[in-house]
Amino acid sequence: QVQLVESGGGSVQPGGSLTLSCAASGNIFSTNTMGWYREAPGKQREWVASVTSIGSANYADFVKGRFTISRDSGENTAVLEMSNLRPEDTALYYCNIEWHSFREHVHWGQGTQVTVSS
Repeated sequence: QVQLVESGGGSVQPGGSLTLSCAASGNIFSTNTMGWYREAPGKQREWVASVTSIGSANYADFVKGRFTISRDSGENTAVLEMSNLRPEDTALYYCNIEWHSFREHVHWGQGTQVTVSS
């Protein structure tokens, strides 16, 4: 069993900042990637950022320079620091963890709402 618990969502004005956290627990392969995705009303879920278990991070173009993803070495906890937020960043943000061991393993959190509005 793998569980992911997200926290840190909320409401903020344009230009503001929020930090999301995700803690994964359970039977997790040591080499894995944790990521954040988002889903806005009426739109498909899209990838935002991801970080591997050795700390290599990647970002979608629309968040580069504004969002930072990180994780503690050896821990299955990922943090997404979001700054200069825009109304179009409003979405339900999901954390996931995935790895390959004989097959692909993908697990999702329940989501946390981020609302950017004046």
